[in-house]
Amino acid sequence: MHLLAFDTSTDALSVAVMRTTPTGPLYWQHQGAGGAAASGSLIAAVMDLLRQADLRLQDLDAICFGSGPGSFTGLRTACSVAQGLAYGAGVSVLAVPSLLALAQSARAHHASQATHGCVNALLDARMDQVYAASYAFAGDVWTTVQDPGLLSPEQVAQWAQSADAALGPDKPLLGALDAQLGKANDTQLASGQGAAPWRAWAGNVFGMYSERLAAPAGVLCCDALPQAMAILQVAPALIAAGACVPPEQALPLYVRDKVAKTTGERALEKAAKAGIAQSEAALVAALVPPLAAHAQTPGT
Repeated sequence: MHLLAFDTSTDALSVAVMRTTPTGPLYWQHQGAGGAAASGSLIAAVMDLLRQADLRLQDLDAICFGSGPGSFTGLRTACSVAQGLAYGAGVSVLAVPSLLALAQSARAHHASQATHGCVNALLDARMDQVYAASYAFAGDVWTTVQDPGLLSPEQVAQWAQSADAALGPDKPLLGALDAQLGKANDTQLASGQGAAPWRAWAGNVFGMYSERLAAPAGVLCCDALPQAMAILQVAPALIAAGACVPPEQALPLYVRDKVAKTTGERALEKAAKAGIAQSEAALVAALVPPLAAHAQTPGT
């Protein structure tokens, strides 16, 4: 499986490519400035990584992008580029919630050996608010405990209690995942016969909102951001579950609707939600033929 992934939902740009070989997957990564800067550097970074991986756009099994929530400009950029490149290459698109990518990034860096767990993913939404979502994992399978929402920092602790309820003494959520996975050793863990599930709060909000978040004593709070590598790590299971869609069906995930936007931005958001955000995608698609042709001759 060959995959391209990128996330521009925060102030950091993250791009990664996975190429499957007979001896296992190989990875290439790029980090850069996100936000408004991503619109001018994302395509160049994508094509450079594809050249390094000796892949063409047409060789990809899917183009994956962090769908949000996050920066409106960043999400619009990621979705437009994903749609445009996918149209030109004739491949499917996988929209991965950026908070899920954040949760996987935290797990990969802090608990790579954990078989069960729950991550409360928190991103700075600015305007004195926090994007929040809760995810549980068993093996390679992630499930949503609480959908992405918008909270004040003071609301996070109470919100997190609802996620904890799904991971109580009988651990019904993890038990259900184990039944799906069919792993006896994981079932023992989920039923309380083994190690407790790994739990954490993860995100980029602890420096600015630490006291206001009022995290319970003993809870692990770890800094993390959505990363393209994390998207690649969750993508195979999502693809196997049928989450890929045609380019025109790949849309950003907007949680905050009432923000100050320009007239053009509001028009673009409305078009995206209606499934007809073709204008920006068409502009990017126009770039694909020469870029794709260039990618066919690595090193040029």
